[in-house]
Amino acid sequence: MTKTNENGNFYHAVSLSGGKDSSCVLLLMIEKGMPIDCVLYADTGMEFPEMEEHIAKLDSLLFRERGIHITTLRHPHSFEWMMFEIPQQQKRAIERRIAKGQPLTGYGWPGMRVRWCTGQRKTHLIRKEANRLKQEKGKNALHYIGIAADEAHRCKDDPQNRYPLVDWKITEAQALQICYSRGFDFGGLYKIYRRASCWCCPLQRIDELRKLRTHHPELWARLRDMDNRARTMFGPGPLGQFKKDWSVERLEERFAREEKAERK
Repeated sequence: MTKTNENGNFYHAVSLSGGKDSSCVLLLMIEKGMPIDCVLYADTGMEFPEMEEHIAKLDSLLFRERGIHITTLRHPHSFEWMMFEIPQQQKRAIERRIAKGQPLTGYGWPGMRVRWCTGQRKTHLIRKEANRLKQEKGKNALHYIGIAADEAHRCKDDPQNRYPLVDWKITEAQALQICYSRGFDFGGLYKIYRRASCWCCPLQRIDELRKLRTHHPELWARLRDMDNRARTMFGPGPLGQFKKDWSVERLEERFAREEKAERK
């Protein structure tokens, strides 16, 4: 599966988050005839239905053009199993839970300080597989990552990493337009939301959650159920509170009041 170019033999692995930047990288690499040996995608299990359709559409293009499918990586357990049921292992965490009268299972809601969702269900899976490929292929393994030119500060100083959008000076806004121009519109997600990441993310802005309630009521209902369970299980505090000052139930009341005021 190793490709050959003017620099010798290399194995080319592309990371795909599904968002506009990584999708743009994959589309342009295909268009430019650049070698691609595998495309790695971590499915968190909490993606918008439109994102699932977008990944399937990219997979069809990749297979049609290059004869390979996207490699989908998944954690062996569900998001909700980790949120509510995973046993605590660390002694300090167990002692802290006992002192607070909290259950000894579940991570609770992820937060800015402990983003277990991104870490364990996405970043870790991609990094683990990319590192495995680097070890297997040695210095000839190249890892292509979708970071736009206006976010170049996120790039890591690793000689095996490649950042095509930075090299091509393509910004986030330009990456989205390139995807649109190739017929990939993400099911309209970017016309509604700023980001097309997990729909249940507590780090979303209030306005994004307002849009979730309006445009994806079935996901909003599931989010409300998850939050009710978390508050019942963990009580007040970061584990059981969806956002620092807001439960999903209180947000529901707020949005309903706003709608009522607008109708007057």
